[in-house]
Amino acid sequence: MIFIKNRKRRLVIIGVDGVPYRLIRDLSQTGIMPHTASLIKQGILRQMASSIPEVSSVAWSSIITGKNPAEHGIFGFTDLAPATYRLSFPNFSDLKAPPFWYHDPKRRSVIINVPSTYPAESLNGVLISGFVALDIERATYPKTLIPRLMDMDYRIDVDSQKAHSSLDLFLKHLDQTLKARIKAYRYLWENIDWDTFMVVFTETDRLSHFLWDAYEDPSHKYHQAFLRHFSQIDEAIGEIKSRTNEDDSIILLSDHGFERTEKNVYISSYLKNEGFLKLKKPSSGNYSDIDHHTRAFALDPARIYIHLKGKYPRGSVEKEDRDKVICDLEALFSSIEIQGKKVIKRIYRKEEIFFGPLSPYAPDLVLLPHQGFDLKAGLKAKEPYGKDIFTGKHTQHDAFLLVSDHSDDDIMPNNPSVFDIAHIIGRLCNGNTTPND
Repeated sequence: MIFIKNRKRRLVIIGVDGVPYRLIRDLSQTGIMPHTASLIKQGILRQMASSIPEVSSVAWSSIITGKNPAEHGIFGFTDLAPATYRLSFPNFSDLKAPPFWYHDPKRRSVIINVPSTYPAESLNGVLISGFVALDIERATYPKTLIPRLMDMDYRIDVDSQKAHSSLDLFLKHLDQTLKARIKAYRYLWENIDWDTFMVVFTETDRLSHFLWDAYEDPSHKYHQAFLRHFSQIDEAIGEIKSRTNEDDSIILLSDHGFERTEKNVYISSYLKNEGFLKLKKPSSGNYSDIDHHTRAFALDPARIYIHLKGKYPRGSVEKEDRDKVICDLEALFSSIEIQGKKVIKRIYRKEEIFFGPLSPYAPDLVLLPHQGFDLKAGLKAKEPYGKDIFTGKHTQHDAFLLVSDHSDDDIMPNNPSVFDIAHIIGRLCNGNTTPND
């Protein structure tokens, strides 16, 4: 009698940070990404909604937990520590909902470069943290893997500061970072008996921030360099696909979309000009200088908080006056125009988008811009708008999701969002729903 080992279904998740649906369609159809095109033919590709706000820390935290920010606790790259004006940087220790790899402790997972997973915590498998990891030692579990990563010249992230002095140096470092990431995935693929394998390529986001104009303009000096990088990403996707078994499932996804930046819009400048925000030192960039006359302030990218009494040390707004201040803010931002163009597309109140026990910590308003406008808190900004080195910005509506699976034709929602991913992972791994259900 032959005994066949009952093996769990394997799942491969490939993340490409900041890649919009329209770009993945474009480059797949024009021959730049043939391996991705092959995956699209075998699976289901859909446009996907990101989180609100559409920043990677919030989006990836929502992807890996299947939870709303008011449930998992990550509202942005920065926050104010409760009852203070001290700027903090939420990390993996602040995540209040478990990521999918803890749902079934018997499944061995390899997790590489998922943003906001620093510091690395123990699991059944391997975790190499992504942005904004501060050092490789605290970014790696188990610690025994660190010497191997050092030998590979593994980099947590691209040195984006190089782009400010030389785009050529930036592109060189981008290429080196990607090659080291690929070395790490190969080593772990071959040396770990895994059930779930997840790797995120964040280089795509960094490239798009600095050179989105190169993608859109075929005559741009760096147009071919932009396409070449996505060709390298596609080769990595093809290599991963070639290593899978016939019954393995594959998810390919991004966390948000991208588009051209025309103007940076500084929310704090408008708040100061209209008397909502008062600073002890008018040119200060420190939240500790928020004055007791302040009625509202902003955190990146466009999260507005009412300066409530009892919530903040110098809070000035009574609870019964909160709605009045919100209405005044809505009137202000819905009317803003720059060079004849409306800036704000949608204003969300917290009650519309945040659901869960951590809602008290959520922003009172979140602004989404019209095309081309990049919203920033800009506490120190002197002017209401301007331009910097970035040519590309995040979008909320234009992420993508591709699922290639051989057993479940009903796995993909018609209008998926980042909050659906953990549920899809649960079904692909076990045929079960996740605790989200």
